Amino acid sequence: MIVPMSRVTVLALERDREASLERLRGLGVLHLEPARRGESEDVEAARKELEYVRHALEVLPPRPAGAPGGGDPMRTVREVWRILHRRKELGDERDALRLERERILPYGRFDPAAVRELEAKGVFIRLYRAGAADVVRSPAEAVRVDIHRTSSAVYFALVRRGEPPVCEGAQEVRMPERSLDDIERRLAQIEAETAGLAGELERCAADRPAIEALAEEAEDRRRLAEARAGMDALEQNIVFLTGFCPREAVDRLRAAAREAGWGLVISEPRPGDRVPTLLRLPPWARPIEPLMRFIGILPGYDEVDISGMFLLFFSLFFAMLVGDAGYGLVFLGALAAARWRGVRVPPALGRLLAMVSGTTVAWGAATGTWFGVQAANWPRWEWLADGENVKRLCFVVALVHLSLAHLWNIVRLGRSTQSLAQLGWLGVTWTMFFFANAMVLGAPFPRTMLPVFAASVALVVVFMTPLRQLKAEWFNHVMLPLNIVGNFVDVVSYIRLYAVGTASFAVADNLNTMLAPMLGSWRTALVGAAFLLLAHALNIALALMGVMVHGVRLNTLEFSGHIGLQWTGFPYRPFRRVRDERAQA
Repeated sequence: MIVPMSRVTVLALERDREASLERLRGLGVLHLEPARRGESEDVEAARKELEYVRHALEVLPPRPAGAPGGGDPMRTVREVWRILHRRKELGDERDALRLERERILPYGRFDPAAVRELEAKGVFIRLYRAGAADVVRSPAEAVRVDIHRTSSAVYFALVRRGEPPVCEGAQEVRMPERSLDDIERRLAQIEAETAGLAGELERCAADRPAIEALAEEAEDRRRLAEARAGMDALEQNIVFLTGFCPREAVDRLRAAAREAGWGLVISEPRPGDRVPTLLRLPPWARPIEPLMRFIGILPGYDEVDISGMFLLFFSLFFAMLVGDAGYGLVFLGALAAARWRGVRVPPALGRLLAMVSGTTVAWGAATGTWFGVQAANWPRWEWLADGENVKRLCFVVALVHLSLAHLWNIVRLGRSTQSLAQLGWLGVTWTMFFFANAMVLGAPFPRTMLPVFAASVALVVVFMTPLRQLKAEWFNHVMLPLNIVGNFVDVVSYIRLYAVGTASFAVADNLNTMLAPMLGSWRTALVGAAFLLLAHALNIALALMGVMVHGVRLNTLEFSGHIGLQWTGFPYRPFRRVRDERAQA
């Protein structure tokens, strides 16, 4: 469920500003509203400090060399930045030298200083490049020396006494400042110095725990500076800040206010308030949390929490899209191996993986599909062996899924007249279900659905918009025909469960067919098994990509669209210390 919030304004004396902020931070229940004033210098400085430390932490190698230095961690951070700046300087110089080397390489190894000495004595040398078929005209007094030739170009030099030679039909190449040998020596020095800097970074990495603690302190200072900037002055000696607190924690806030001498104004969130969302799921629905965090979605405070429904149908969609019991066993085996080797798998993620793997095994066993093999004599549910039946099942899943969305809305709206509009949309969805069966599968369309459809559209037209909002929301009625067509498209879109699952099986089956002959001979069996393993690993990866695209979409777009969920929420993040936040997580 979405935890109810209260809007809270805390009033304190100006002289108690810092003490009040520290007490609120220790309490850790108030999500502060963003500062309405411009960014202060303190906030900007705190953010820059945090970014300074975090970037140094990000570039440290994972494996340190040596023991921690035990010195000032900020000094280590400055040392990391010195290394980064020097590494960038060396990288820029290396790139420039490599370009220069490529430019003068066709002219061979010579000393530009000797060329300059000759020029001081009146002997001029110029470098040129011309196309292999170009007509080149040089002064009769000049001596041409061809240095290098390719199929497309010729590289040569002109030597002339008294004045620089000028050549027509060729491009003059600037004389280098450094010789090729000098450039290559400098490149070797750069590579050696860069390797030394990498070793210095590894030694700095030994102080990672101290730098992480420093980053935590910088994050705390940033939060404190932002909270301070969000404090407005009510009168000369009174300051206040506003935020949102879970209703269940309001009593704790009141108790702290009595002790600290604060004033409190507690009210319901106002229309237009940006209220954070705090989800509190029942234990059976918590496995969906890692997926929702991964794709970055959260219902708005005034929206509905569909986490439990999301979990149930995502598990079904996962099974139908992957569609192979053997792959499900691979997922379960990988999860078991990770736990056996001591890899820390978050409990919610572990339960989600176990759940979707189990449903995949069940679905694959029902269809008799094991690693792309679907033998007729294997135990299976014969009804699912017919592709047309699976298509029908996809439409039934669509009907159930989308009908639950509208039934949920009917319950939420209660006695509101808009619940009748939801009843109308429920009738439209059922009509589109039968229409999809007729259009895609050739099933007869029940004539009784025509009056149901007409009555449903009438309910939608009459009750979809309250009279007081009709002037502002009249455009919804104009869009109604398109929305009805969209309802049909939503029902049909569930056929993707069949299409993607069938494609995954076809790929696996073709791989087995192509590589099976290699397993018949002991000479090629090992190579064939290796190729087969890699091929199925690739197919598993493709199937998982299909799950992330289609399995997530059917929940976050089709179902969410029918229930009116736009995923506009942002997380509840109370003002507190970083270590307290991590301890609670």
